[in-house]
Amino acid sequence: MSQLIYNPFDMEVHPPRLSPDYKSTILRAPTKPLVLLKQSLAELSGPVFGDFNLGEFDHDLTKNSIKNGEPLGERIVVHGTVFNENGQPIPNTLIEIWQANSCGRYVHKVDQHDAPLDPNFLGAGRCMTDKNGNYKFYTIKPGAYPWGNHYNAWRPNHIHFSLFGANITNRLVTQMYFPGDPLLQYDPIFLGVPPKGRDLLISKFDLDATEPDFALGYRFDFVLRGHQTTPFEKI
Repeated sequence: MSQLIYNPFDMEVHPPRLSPDYKSTILRAPTKPLVLLKQSLAELSGPVFGDFNLGEFDHDLTKNSIKNGEPLGERIVVHGTVFNENGQPIPNTLIEIWQANSCGRYVHKVDQHDAPLDPNFLGAGRCMTDKNGNYKFYTIKPGAYPWGNHYNAWRPNHIHFSLFGANITNRLVTQMYFPGDPLLQYDPIFLGVPPKGRDLLISKFDLDATEPDFALGYRFDFVLRGHQTTPFEKI
């Protein structure tokens, strides 16, 4: 399987580690040059996902935490394909997502936003790409939420994605946004991505993936390398 790698020097697409308008980068951005370390035996022989067992509803966030009924909010289908730089699909990629609920609140003790929690929505899921590199999630469209970066700061609707390569040490993280969101023009995280890369972070409405009387469809593909590489966070 191809490794999940990208060109860290492609500044036309990937966001810089230091973006002063995004205040937390001031505290965590490195101040010294990057030092590349050789992979150790532990990393090379770490957990792999070829025979990874997934639960029946791991990919369905509308069902994987139901306690009393259906979660509240607009149901959506998010699907796409993971490609390499040559347009070839990459199978057996473990993808994880996490997000706020429809009211803009995460199931996390640190999130004290004055918005209700949904007892039927955990906000996290995972799946593997199939032999053609395809994935699919069912979920609820996340709400916007205040985040304290600056006066009247609100995060646009978004879903966090994590892609794993051959093992747990090989990981890429990014965010997916929704078309037409008016908050994108005010968001320092989105605007911290160079203009060339911003459109690559916005999903496309997909009528073919929309399920009648159930859920709207959105397509979000990943390209791991090359000129159309998806912008990833430098974690």
